Amino acid sequence: MSFTTNALVLKVTDSGESDRIVTLLTAEYGIIRAFANRAKRMNSKIQAATQTLCYGEFTVYTGRDSYVINSAESKEVFFGLRDDMASLYLGQYFCRLAMDLVPEGEPAPDSLRVILNSLSFLGSGRRAPGFVKAVTELKLISLAGYSPDILSCGECGENPPGNMYFDTRGGRLYCPRHRKGDMLITPGVLTAMRHIILNPIDRIYSFSLSPGDEAMLEAASEKFLLNQTGKTYTALEYYKTFSAEQKG
Repeated sequence: MSFTTNALVLKVTDSGESDRIVTLLTAEYGIIRAFANRAKRMNSKIQAATQTLCYGEFTVYTGRDSYVINSAESKEVFFGLRDDMASLYLGQYFCRLAMDLVPEGEPAPDSLRVILNSLSFLGSGRRAPGFVKAVTELKLISLAGYSPDILSCGECGENPPGNMYFDTRGGRLYCPRHRKGDMLITPGVLTAMRHIILNPIDRIYSFSLSPGDEAMLEAASEKFLLNQTGKTYTALEYYKTFSAEQKG
């Protein structure tokens, strides 16, 4: 039995002298891991399409104990990411997030769309990497079922004007009277967070913030995500290193 699906390559692991194990993100099946026999050989027809951050069409054979890639043809390789080390590591960070947050064997069309859109923005330079990072983190963690409750104060249920407090561990919002959160966020950042969480994917990038609020959104999204996953990401640290070097 076999099926054909569009997929993004999240991770590639060498297996033996010429084979690869490829982790794919698909709309229909979520995360799947498949053997790509002889994919490391220079004359392999699937070599180019079985590289990290390649999006393509894959025909996969379902064996008794594993998946095997029969054919693969690349559609988008996001060349723009490879021209900038910070963006490249950020793209790899998104892939790692998908591997942690998207279930195996279950449909994940929204998660795939978020990552593909974010990689496109990174590669084209149409939005700043920090902006794309914040949107991607908050939307992916929300799609995974960890959406923060930020509609009103978690203590009194009120939503007063002005700054609020965000609890990045509990994922709740608090008004100044109760101020239980560990991050103070402005009304602009709160509006942006609600926009990302509540809107369909084709709209989540359609807003702008002041530089200060954009930095605050990036910090809040990252801290919330890392607190929910309980993990650290090497690609994220490399992104920060190269990003700081670029800023001077």
